Amino acid sequence: MSALKHLLAHILQAVSKPRPLFVALQGPQGSGKSYLSGLLANELRSRSLNVALLSLDDIYLPHAGLVSLSETHPDNALWRGRGQPGTHDVLLGLQVLTGLQDGELVEMPRFEKSLFDGEGDRLPLGSEGTVVATPPVDVVLLEGWCVGFYPIPLGEIDARWDGAWAEERQQLGMGESARKEDVLQVNERLKDYIPLWDFFDIFVQVGPFPNVGCVYLTLLLLKLQPSPSPQKSPLSVIYKWRLEQEHYMKAHNGGKGMSDAAVKAFVDRYIPGYVFFGDGPTIGFESRQPRWTGKSLRIVIDENREVVGTDIF
Repeated sequence: MSALKHLLAHILQAVSKPRPLFVALQGPQGSGKSYLSGLLANELRSRSLNVALLSLDDIYLPHAGLVSLSETHPDNALWRGRGQPGTHDVLLGLQVLTGLQDGELVEMPRFEKSLFDGEGDRLPLGSEGTVVATPPVDVVLLEGWCVGFYPIPLGEIDARWDGAWAEERQQLGMGESARKEDVLQVNERLKDYIPLWDFFDIFVQVGPFPNVGCVYLTLLLLKLQPSPSPQKSPLSVIYKWRLEQEHYMKAHNGGKGMSDAAVKAFVDRYIPGYVFFGDGPTIGFESRQPRWTGKSLRIVIDENREVVGTDIF
């Protein structure tokens, strides 16, 4: 059974008009989540459901805002470009989701990643190719790599810094891609994202992991320690997938995008997010569990993006 069929079956049984069903889809770079979201939207529309599809990427800060963030935090390696929590216009996201919930006519924002030599920029509203969500909307889909990531206690950051993060860096052969202070700043910004996540009824994870984020998060939840002889990290496949994604984009847009070295540096900045915040969709924030708990679907895929297992969480 394909990922699409699993996902479609899970969502169709939860649709309840007239209220829009809010569905979040999270997966690592290159896992196929954007492609899967597009297929899902088309399948739902073929069943006479009105679907609004939004990528978290589309609410990135404009290029000028990304540059400003980097310049005002010059020591934070995680904010040297788009990607991490803190690089999104959360207020714009809240406006879009609120409008969809309230049955308003909503123009969907769009971010073009090929602009500014791959740094990207948000396109002006009303530009060519604009998509407008017309009410009533039955299903709202939001996809993104860090959808559902929540801030964690400061003591947990310390524990993961010396444990899971140190182990992950060893497995991936990474250098000092981030300071603890960088992670702490991202952790603080994640508090702003909680109102976004509060919209969502159902959560779907797609990835090569037995649990969200990476195998070390499973071990943390089970109160176990990583093996003294670490195996290949599941996160290593993200580099392969993201490079394939960039090559595909450049092959279809005249070669505009990042170099292979830039893609490697780009993915390096994402890895801390999985280790420190990747279990957020299953544990929530402090004592408050996400509203999607018990109604969500995890789809485990292998390196070739074939489904090897599913479970409900």
